[in-house]
Amino acid sequence: MTTCHGAPIKLDIGKGEKKLVLAGNPNVGKSVFFNHLTGMYVDVSNYPGTTLDISHGRYKDWVVMDTPGIYGLSSFNDEERIARDVILQADKVLNIVNALHLERDLFLTRQIIDTGVPVVVAVNMVDEAKRRGIQINFDRLQEELGVPVIPSVAVKGKGLKEVEAALPQACIGRVNTELAAEIDKLSQAIANRGEALLALEGDEGIRAAYGISQKDKREEIYLNRRECVNEIFQAVVTETTQGANFSTKLGYWMVRPITGIPILAAVLYFMYQLIGVWVAGDVVGFTEETIFQGYYEPFVRGILTGFIAPDSIVGQILYGEFGLVTMTVTYVLGLLLPLVVAFYFFLSTLEDSGYLPRVAALTDRVLNYVGLNGRAIIPLILGFGCVTLATITTRLLASEREKRIAIFLLGLTIPCSAQLGVITGILASIEPGFVLMYVLIILSILIAVGMIMDRVIPGRSSDLLIELPPIRLPRLTNVLKKTGIKSFAFVKEAFPLFALGSLLISVLQVSGALDVLQEALAPLTVGWLGLPKESANVFIMGLVRRDFGAAGLADMTLAPYQAVVALATITLFVPCVASVLVIFKERSKKEALVMWFSTWVIAFLVGGVVAQLYARLEQVYLTVAAFTGLMALLVGASMLFSRRKADVTAQSAPCCHSEQ
Repeated sequence: MTTCHGAPIKLDIGKGEKKLVLAGNPNVGKSVFFNHLTGMYVDVSNYPGTTLDISHGRYKDWVVMDTPGIYGLSSFNDEERIARDVILQADKVLNIVNALHLERDLFLTRQIIDTGVPVVVAVNMVDEAKRRGIQINFDRLQEELGVPVIPSVAVKGKGLKEVEAALPQACIGRVNTELAAEIDKLSQAIANRGEALLALEGDEGIRAAYGISQKDKREEIYLNRRECVNEIFQAVVTETTQGANFSTKLGYWMVRPITGIPILAAVLYFMYQLIGVWVAGDVVGFTEETIFQGYYEPFVRGILTGFIAPDSIVGQILYGEFGLVTMTVTYVLGLLLPLVVAFYFFLSTLEDSGYLPRVAALTDRVLNYVGLNGRAIIPLILGFGCVTLATITTRLLASEREKRIAIFLLGLTIPCSAQLGVITGILASIEPGFVLMYVLIILSILIAVGMIMDRVIPGRSSDLLIELPPIRLPRLTNVLKKTGIKSFAFVKEAFPLFALGSLLISVLQVSGALDVLQEALAPLTVGWLGLPKESANVFIMGLVRRDFGAAGLADMTLAPYQAVVALATITLFVPCVASVLVIFKERSKKEALVMWFSTWVIAFLVGGVVAQLYARLEQVYLTVAAFTGLMALLVGASMLFSRRKADVTAQSAPCCHSEQ
């Protein structure tokens, strides 16, 4: 029986006989290989301590054992623990990988090779890969891994005899040099090299069984293995459109800069026209003005004035200028909800089509300049829907450094769907030059702050590993379901927070404190930002939710340059209460406080600089040029005085060598 720690056990299956074990990720076709090798003589045995079974049979003088589909050897669940125990006791391993997902599957291949067991690799589904425009250099792959590699199409019987013929040539592959040395250090305590490897990787069952207490090196080993797999993948895989269908060709064009950038620009322009022009103009004009301001608010006021005087404290709080049952409902349902629904519909369409992962691949090199990799584009794009959710999804990033950079950039520069809808609605009503001015301000801040953090925070961005699903037509039911769930979550979260903001502003107004605050903030809002003193209300409301503040701007009469200054400031302003709470949860209190305070400083500093530059230059394009020049000087200064040390890992020795 197994221990409570999940320590490895000795299996009774094939005791004293040679064992050939089949291993691979889920859905790679292992069952076809297993049935081919064992024929009709298959037994099923229960794995001790679980309800899971192990299929086993005979092939010549070998006992053939199948394992559950896994992505790595560990003891995190029963499937992985079974596969770990069976592979560690194997005399040979037949590792089946999916040709469509070679970059993913080779991680397990490398880990099995590192255990020191002889391996043969079968690359299955090569016909599907060919149809997708994926070409694999099998001779080079065999050279890189140091074990026999056989292409196959198992369901059609192609390559099965070649795999059989290769089994006698199974051998120990190319093992990481430094890792081999670390395993040798444990040879006195753990004679089995596979168990020594997993002990180094932090397998709690094995570490407990051998009483190992020193710190594990899982992160270092996994990172090195991932880099090695990436190098192998780049060396052996090429993509081409020759013989591929249209969806494959389209997916190929989406990740190539020369075609992918125009496609991305077209997608973003279409989103702007859909959300910023049509929804923010026609749809919101109908819902906000016709329905809520034309029918709903007069109806509510007509009922409430019968027993609550309009000039009373309660009346002003309930249905005054910032009324709980008037402005709050109108803003949430009439102004913001149509914009949120439109954005989530568009985002869900892109997600279901398989386009979002290609945006990650396309933007990987660019994001490297701000200390991130292409995977970070996913939380950044999700941030345009909800910064709170996007902050949580930064957990998928590989290092604490990347999480820190991504979370700060999300809170600082990415407007959520509700705020973005209001912003695009305001921008759609002013001259294109001022629209460009706003976009370049936010973009330059994102780049400048990201590059400065990249140079100040030690470390470097990790390599991108992401699976590219096939391009397909979105399924309307999936899109509508995702849109409905996310939109309902928005309303559920927004109503109480908007009500809180409305109540706060109303109390300040009734008590006279709002006028006092406006006068107190006048040097900042009027003198520095060049805005009307009433804009103080926007920033007070923005403390509760940024989109609440942005919605307040929609009701103000501003000159085009004032609109840009106000929008830039409110965009860079502190994120909503929910996002701030998540930041405190994801990061330490000290770090979260620094992030929160920094957004205040940056927002008002940038807004003021833009306002002062425009007041002196009086031309939008000169202002844009001057501001971007200042950002370039700031980044240059950070590079000059940076404490970041030169990265020497690129010049390190090759990650693998052939173990003799």
